[in-house]
Amino acid sequence: MTDLDTVFRALADPTRRRVLDRLHERGGQTLAELCAGLEMSRQAVSKHVALLESAGLVSTVRRGREKLHHLDPVPIQEIHDRWIGKFERSRVQAVTRLRAALEEPDDQHERP
Repeated sequence: MTDLDTVFRALADPTRRRVLDRLHERGGQTLAELCAGLEMSRQAVSKHVALLESAGLVSTVRRGREKLHHLDPVPIQEIHDRWIGKFERSRVQAVTRLRAALEEPDDQHERP
């Protein structure tokens, strides 16, 4: 299991989220490809990518002399399951209760 604190810290930075978005669009990018369009040094991008790797959000594969980066969505799914999913459940349950109340026959709402 991934350390969720590390994942949250990695996701907190907009540059790292942008790198993840780019890897989601097209996996298997080199560091040079990830640097294109980011207004920072190669070294700065490399540090961001290294942090994403240590958080388990990016995996790499060597192809000859190139290192290809891929998005690993598992830690994001774990965040969804642990944090977001439980809030969705309560919202869905509330809508289900509201729907049931609205569908009750009118005679149940009348006072004696």
